[in-house]
Amino acid sequence: QVQLVESGGGLVQAGGSLRLSCAASGRTFSRYAMGWFRQAPGKEREFVAAISWNGISTYYADSVKGRFTVSRDNAKNTVYLQMNSLKPEDTAVYYCAADPVEMIETLHIKGHEYDSWGQGTQVTVSS
Repeated sequence: QVQLVESGGGLVQAGGSLRLSCAASGRTFSRYAMGWFRQAPGKEREFVAAISWNGISTYYADSVKGRFTVSRDNAKNTVYLQMNSLKPEDTAVYYCAADPVEMIETLHIKGHEYDSWGQGTQVTVSS
């Protein structure tokens, strides 16, 4: 498994932006796809975005498409989630997760397909 630490959450007004970071350690980060998920109070965890091991492929939930951008810097063992045009419904704890399979081409959107998770970072969007 890999150790993941998220940062960058906070309180922002609707229409604002935040950039989340997820720093990885413990295995060769550059070989594994990464995902972002979120969980709002009283709701199930939901997929937000994923990026392939080499950064070439990305995939987004419809609810964030066009507003959020996932990227990675393999030299820094870090994956990012740039969130623009934030809405109150984006309020949640955001988690990054690492895929257990090396250099996989398929991007996973189910939480059980990832084997390592960070502790989460709170994002609150006020109206």
